[in-house]
Amino acid sequence: MTRRLPRRFLDLLTRRHVAGPAWWSVVARMPVYLLSLAVVLVVREQGGGYAQAGLVAALCTIGMAVGSPLIARLVDRGGMRPVLVATGLLHPSALGALVWATRPGGWAQSAVAVVAGVALPPANACMRSLWARLPLHDEEREIAYLWEALLTEVLVIGAPLMLAGLMLAGSAGLALTTVAAVGGAGALGLALTRLPEGTGRAGGERPGGAPRGLLGPLREVPMLALMSIMAVCSVPIGLMTLAIPAFVDEHGGRGSTGVVYACWGVGSAVGALWLGRSQSEVAAHRRFPWLVLAFAVGTALPLPATSPTALAVALAVGSAPIALVSASEMTLVSTVADSGLLTEAFTWASLATVVGDAVGQQAGGLLIAPVGPHGVFAVASGVALAGAGLAFACRGVLAHGAAVPAECPA
Repeated sequence: MTRRLPRRFLDLLTRRHVAGPAWWSVVARMPVYLLSLAVVLVVREQGGGYAQAGLVAALCTIGMAVGSPLIARLVDRGGMRPVLVATGLLHPSALGALVWATRPGGWAQSAVAVVAGVALPPANACMRSLWARLPLHDEEREIAYLWEALLTEVLVIGAPLMLAGLMLAGSAGLALTTVAAVGGAGALGLALTRLPEGTGRAGGERPGGAPRGLLGPLREVPMLALMSIMAVCSVPIGLMTLAIPAFVDEHGGRGSTGVVYACWGVGSAVGALWLGRSQSEVAAHRRFPWLVLAFAVGTALPLPATSPTALAVALAVGSAPIALVSASEMTLVSTVADSGLLTEAFTWASLATVVGDAVGQQAGGLLIAPVGPHGVFAVASGVALAGAGLAFACRGVLAHGAAVPAECPA
């Protein structure tokens, strides 16, 4: 526990049987964090209006939302390799067809967008379920999920910058095609990486021999409780996504919106590196409510801000617990979900955050005009406090994990 966190990340990510899947999964996940933006830019470049661009991007997102649990269930039933190979080929092919073989307003572009969304390689869920199955000590597993949370922050900030860099060298269509090909190669690399026996496939039945059932991991009360907390805690993120640019615009600093947003992500990443060293010293179900409470306090920091600079500082400080909350959520998913349903469980957990974020964005858009940015910040803080209350109320439920992660052999 005395080693610095970056060194512990490096030790974990260079281990045998870990380095291959970990780094291939990073490559496979790059397109996820810029897909909607890239699709909008491509449709606009093809001559479509913003309404058409929004429709195509929405159809792609709907495809992901509908298809990802089904794809994840296939992984849990048949193993990672065949699913990652199939999606690693189909997803970039569909995006290539969207760019080079369809045009805005046609049914083909809409259909291909849905296919691209459904066929998104499940690298996120696969890697997170792998961390639960790889032969690691509990402390190393905690570090792995902290890495996952930190990686998300890095990709959220870095992936759009990568897209912008590619567009400098060519068109939006060429940039999206390149990114899709890179993501597909990452999915194939993850599929073909050799893993320890038994870690690439979850199996088809619960430990007690009962069939998995139609609802899969949604049959577990602890999993439903955790998803509810995650959804509620994602609503403030969506609210602030609308309130931040509105605040900056209100104070005459529209050009600095990107910088203020970056402070939000950088603060979360720094918080993970600074505070993450002590994560495994307290059981996940015990520290989780306190981290959510810290997140709620952080969402209140923008309330007294009177300038974009002050808001940037408030966001940087207040976002420090976000990655830690995310890491604890992943640890809890790995313990409350059935060991044979982990890929699907992580997929549902991700969808819970996406739904919460979307609800927050919609609510933020409706509230900006009547209550202003500060009013939306106040609503975000109140919802985050409600999430913290729910987390404390569910501590006992979350303590009863259904899965026992594989231990590292001595």
